[in-house]
Amino acid sequence: MTRIPLYLPNKQNGKNVLLLAADIGGTKTSLGTFKVEDAQIKLLREQTFPSRDYLSFDQILDEYLRNDVNSPPEVLSIGVAGPVVNNAVKLTNLSWNIDAKMLQQNSGWSKVCILNDLEAMAYGLAGIAKDDLATLYSGEPEAGNIAILAPGTGLGEAGLFWDGKFYRPFATEGGHSEFSPRTETDIELFHYLRNESPLISWEHLISGAGIYRIYSFLRDVKGYKEPAWLSEKLTTEDPAAVVSHTAMRELNDGCVKAMQLFVSYMAREATSLVLKLKATGGLYLGGGIPPKIYPLLRDELFRQQFIQSDRMELLLQRIPIHLILKNRTALTGAAYYGAFGKEL
Repeated sequence: MTRIPLYLPNKQNGKNVLLLAADIGGTKTSLGTFKVEDAQIKLLREQTFPSRDYLSFDQILDEYLRNDVNSPPEVLSIGVAGPVVNNAVKLTNLSWNIDAKMLQQNSGWSKVCILNDLEAMAYGLAGIAKDDLATLYSGEPEAGNIAILAPGTGLGEAGLFWDGKFYRPFATEGGHSEFSPRTETDIELFHYLRNESPLISWEHLISGAGIYRIYSFLRDVKGYKEPAWLSEKLTTEDPAAVVSHTAMRELNDGCVKAMQLFVSYMAREATSLVLKLKATGGLYLGGGIPPKIYPLLRDELFRQQFIQSDRMELLLQRIPIHLILKNRTALTGAAYYGAFGKEL
């Protein structure tokens, strides 16, 4: 089962507990009750909630626990999309604030821990199975750091530091670094997006909303035609899903071009992340979008864009690229962290 040796300092302590893990994103929040026994975790129950239908995480937590037939969990471990500081966080894409100390005081948990959702995804690699990964490029991996890039509602980025024996996950907020135009089309797109925001981050483009922003630019500025059937679908369904599905079926040139640009931008930011982390151990693509556009990532465009660099092409050509298919990797990772990454 284990593919990557994670630093889990308390895995041999042998404490058996019930643990509640959460994976909170801008679109959905997943909760799972796990049994921690004999240095292993087992998922007993899972439920997913639409995040924006609730005013706070407390509301979701109360609803889940009311319907949980298991004994009350003792430990709460939360992976959340946002910068975690002092075990507290203000979410990036939701108007929620979560404080571990307040949760522990108000609800009587024996331990509450909060970590960034991409850090949780990194911990989830500890128990990922072979079938939960798809290798886009095998490369020539060497012992070294690992990079994770995960576009979904937002753009998450994380790393795993190789200490010579174990991998130690850490969070970043690299998705909010500024977009860097390269081509004339990029520059036009940049100016188009400046009407929306004075500062354009990579998340503005490499996310669900980003897919539709790119498509809208191509329609409004570059003159790509939008037929009536596509207009109707864009107003009644998730626009990002409509654009990507239409592109993969090659039904509209604007959608095809939008996804080509999206894949290119995703590859370019992956290059920056890998170079900054010197991630010779590999690049892992996670989040909600990559598994849904697997055919586009498997195409040569992603890797061709990824290996472009001023002087580091030889290094980038050796980097293995994997796609995380398992949709509960971050939830499982939050459980691993709560059970073995922190003292119970």
